[in-house]
Amino acid sequence: MERSRRNPRQRHSRSQKIASNCTNNSATEAGSSVQNDFSDSVNVRDWKTGRTRNHERSGVVEKEEEQEESTDLPRLIGTCPHMCPEGERLQRERLRDLAVFERLHGNVGKTSPGLAVKKFCRTISTKHVRPSDVRPLPVLEDTLNYLLDLLNSSVRPFEVIHDFVFDRMRSIRQDLSMQNIVNDKAIRMYEEMVKFHVISHHQLRSCNSNPNMSSVHYLNMEQLKKTLTSLYNLYEVNQSSNSCHENEPEFRSLYVLLHLDSNSQAMGESLSLWFRLLPSPIIKSKEMCFARSTLRYFRMGNYKLFICITATEASYLQYCVMEPFIDEIRAMAVSCINNGGYKLYPYPLAHLARLLRMKESDLESLCTSCGLEICTDDESNKLLPSKQTTFSRSNTSLQCYSLLGSERF
Repeated sequence: MERSRRNPRQRHSRSQKIASNCTNNSATEAGSSVQNDFSDSVNVRDWKTGRTRNHERSGVVEKEEEQEESTDLPRLIGTCPHMCPEGERLQRERLRDLAVFERLHGNVGKTSPGLAVKKFCRTISTKHVRPSDVRPLPVLEDTLNYLLDLLNSSVRPFEVIHDFVFDRMRSIRQDLSMQNIVNDKAIRMYEEMVKFHVISHHQLRSCNSNPNMSSVHYLNMEQLKKTLTSLYNLYEVNQSSNSCHENEPEFRSLYVLLHLDSNSQAMGESLSLWFRLLPSPIIKSKEMCFARSTLRYFRMGNYKLFICITATEASYLQYCVMEPFIDEIRAMAVSCINNGGYKLYPYPLAHLARLLRMKESDLESLCTSCGLEICTDDESNKLLPSKQTTFSRSNTSLQCYSLLGSERF
């Protein structure tokens, strides 16, 4: 009742404030370098989502930013012909609010329809959005392809490209949601966006020198879970009786792999309930059988079979999700050797390296990071003495070691 008594001037003022927020989500970038452009946008996004992360740490799950419109409102059909609405593009030129990929000839205050891409903003309702500000499906497909092509560029560091694509993909999801587009083309687009977040999960591990990487990792994983959830909903909406979509088993298996850590319910629903709701073709698929096997081996601590099956059977997307757990189970294997070995007979490092499918030099580095000492015998073979009391896993999360056999990717 309180809301209904507001006068038209108050409602108009509130609408203006919402429209203003959509084009003022980041700080002005005038004269900034490439590195400053990346840092500024990360800080702004941290500011925008600070409340969300604080709530999640306290166990409260915030609603998806891309809120769907109530069913009693007419469906919105976008008419914007460009990657960025003209009004937003002109306003961002005036504010000098252009990312490095949007600047025409490097000019921080000039862009073009072929460079500018609509930014993400928190939209309360489609009542406050004009059709000319929303891109139809064909334009969204072209925009997504344009963003994916940027990932092949080597001109900018990956973290700079990721920051730009990350934000603009959220805007694509928002436009899809506001128009309630749930067809096969939307499924393919969501699959590509999930791929982006999964591969970024892998690529960003090599960017640990940047002090902002922890927050970037967090935000990327957050959006991966949300995009996966939306993709699963699309699968269910378009589900037929005795079949599944071509890539559905692989993308469903990612849900299992995100739950490898028994201390983390990565996406809320328990695996036992989730498995009961899956169609039989997905349960019996090779992708899901692989995911369930790796889950079992990881929970049992069977490092030999876990690493072997990962090196020989994982797809690239599955490997990208599993990579942090590979180093985790390697550290667990080193702990088992250290605690269970015979003190008078140190364990040959070369043999352990073959079991863990890693280079001997990498294994030596892993042992050192765990606080263990390496010795050599009379033939200069490196050995791992057991029963050392200095073992600690505190530094292993900072390491990233290759998996022998993953060269096929």
